[in-house]
Amino acid sequence: MQEERLDSIERLEQFLEGTAGVAPRVQGGEAPRQDHVRRVLGRFRYSQLSRRDKGVVVRYLQHTSGYSRQHLVRLIGRFVTRTPLGQRRAPVAGFYRRYTEADVRLLAQTDALHDTPSGLAAKHLFERAWQVYGDARYERLAGISVAHLYNLHATPRYQDVRVSWNGTRAGKGTAIGVRRAPQPQGRAGFIRIDSVHQGDQDGAKGVYHINAVDCVTQWEVVATCQKISEAYLLPVLEEMLAAFPFTILGVHADNGSGYINHRVARLLNKLNAELTKSRPRRSTDNALAESKNGAVVRKVFGYGHIPQRFAAPINDFCRQYLNPYLNLHRPCLFAQDHTDAKGKVIKRYPQRLVQTPLEKLASLGPEQRNLRPDTTLEMLHSEAAAMSDNEAAARLQKARTALFKSLNRRLNRAAA
Repeated sequence: MQEERLDSIERLEQFLEGTAGVAPRVQGGEAPRQDHVRRVLGRFRYSQLSRRDKGVVVRYLQHTSGYSRQHLVRLIGRFVTRTPLGQRRAPVAGFYRRYTEADVRLLAQTDALHDTPSGLAAKHLFERAWQVYGDARYERLAGISVAHLYNLHATPRYQDVRVSWNGTRAGKGTAIGVRRAPQPQGRAGFIRIDSVHQGDQDGAKGVYHINAVDCVTQWEVVATCQKISEAYLLPVLEEMLAAFPFTILGVHADNGSGYINHRVARLLNKLNAELTKSRPRRSTDNALAESKNGAVVRKVFGYGHIPQRFAAPINDFCRQYLNPYLNLHRPCLFAQDHTDAKGKVIKRYPQRLVQTPLEKLASLGPEQRNLRPDTTLEMLHSEAAAMSDNEAAARLQKARTALFKSLNRRLNRAAA
């Protein structure tokens, strides 16, 4: 390009108008481009130009050098102060990165094992993996902040590794059960219960998952039955209540007739347990069970239709793999109530209150634990120490994969 002919501001303006939409660039690497900038600035005596003419020169250099306006301003500043323009190179070390590519992959693998827990729960898992189980891979991640954990979720490395996988009808009005929220007063044994339907297909109902969660410790028991009617639900309900390590003092349900009926009331009367039910226009009365429906049951079983005849193997899976993982290895967030100046109660979730249900149970006093006579904390801790959190999660994922492969194989065989 014969750019020496452009020896006036007027010719520069004509050149810019005549090459609109075309980008005649200086050929070569960084050095020829900087030489071009230096020659043009010197030929036009840039420091002596008016403000308008300086703008024309900058637009011309931006057009011919390929530099951004911001970088040209920096180069012009060096030229004016008679400082060498220098070479624009990437820094040798760059910014210090505390968390390596291996840490991001480990974060993604742990999230996949535990079905993407919340940030606080994931941090607690990292701390347990490093401090309790001595896994050296988690040494750096054990000190990560929750905010930066979510930053790592947005990185390409994390997204390359990760591959990601409704309501109950109210029964008729009945005098069974007390219409109020449970009042545990810090004691374990007050259960919130709800059901999750696994979809319809071609008019055929799917299985029903029964989800029971303790109000104080978040100890959770999941079971599966064919139908929500009393004949199918009652045996499963008896088994679930017996699976809790503490005495059942109360059961809270919504107004579905599957739980608010005389047979369930008689069962709870034998246990000296109180039956309560949700109040109208109080959607938070059973919020704990509802939140666990999405955070646990839907994550494990999804939303697709599962025929009712598969209730037994799914129930075995819950009993052997899912429930031990949920209570011994999965961290939960426990709220701390704060009352503001207007009397409004605000729930906060500090890091120190992220615990597994077993850890929360152990933190209670002996009277609040309300353990069954045949159950001790030592027995529960021994069961939890038999495998790490990640080993329990991997065992759960393997069992779930085998379960769904078996169900799909039986479905394909029946279709053939």
